[in-house]
Amino acid sequence: MSRALIALVCLLSIIVAACTTQPKPQPTQPSASASLPSRYQQARDGAPPIPIDPADVHDAIPTPDPILSVGNISPYTIDGETYEVLGNHKGYRVRGTASWYGAKFHGHETSNGEIYNLYLASAAHKTLPIPCFARITNLENGKSIVVRVNDRGPFHSERIIDLSYGAAVKLGYMEKGTAQVEVQVLDVVGVDDRRGSVAGDYRYLQLGAYSSRDSAHRLQDRLQELLAPPVFVSEVQSGENLLYRVRIGPMTGAGEIENVQAQLRMAGYDGGQPLP
Repeated sequence: MSRALIALVCLLSIIVAACTTQPKPQPTQPSASASLPSRYQQARDGAPPIPIDPADVHDAIPTPDPILSVGNISPYTIDGETYEVLGNHKGYRVRGTASWYGAKFHGHETSNGEIYNLYLASAAHKTLPIPCFARITNLENGKSIVVRVNDRGPFHSERIIDLSYGAAVKLGYMEKGTAQVEVQVLDVVGVDDRRGSVAGDYRYLQLGAYSSRDSAHRLQDRLQELLAPPVFVSEVQSGENLLYRVRIGPMTGAGEIENVQAQLRMAGYDGGQPLP
């Protein structure tokens, strides 16, 4: 065999050996932020699958609800920006851009522990104490709605309020996405001007409303083993359906409610919805 042929055979052997012994590429590891769990099932927000008519959305009914520390810690920081909750919001009246939020957040807790329902008239605001009530007027078409402010946001410098999907439908800007609005806080009889506190206080937490009596009572039993305050099931008619509400209380005031909410969250439950 010639030297040239021998050299060629050796070269081919080296190439084959390199291909057969080269390690397989390892899959790329996700970044730490990508692996963090999210409490939202949807990656992006949007409208629900079934649209609603403006006539289906009704004004929130103003009530003198107490303003607790839940959702009203001040100052607070989001994305490096610090905000302070207004100590006195009487006479608040501001114009600016409103946006809306919807299906991604439906069924999840708002900043004060209430459950967000995209079909109800509610809103998120950066500095108003929550809960409070405001009349929102679309300056582009004159339509208005009363909303319950019970959440924080929108954290964009060019927007002043984030309305629920239903409120945006009522005001006629859901498809457009944003609108120029006026936000006017309503004075509610019974609210103390000093800090929005009221005579009386929240006394109950509602953990859910079930169509199944058995499901409600199973939750009642589990919660009663965990908590000192009474846990009870009450029935309520919702249209043609009978629902079974699981509630905790009565409790003596804000401090006890906050302690119970902390116990619930440590046990894997949400914090419940405070009720008068």
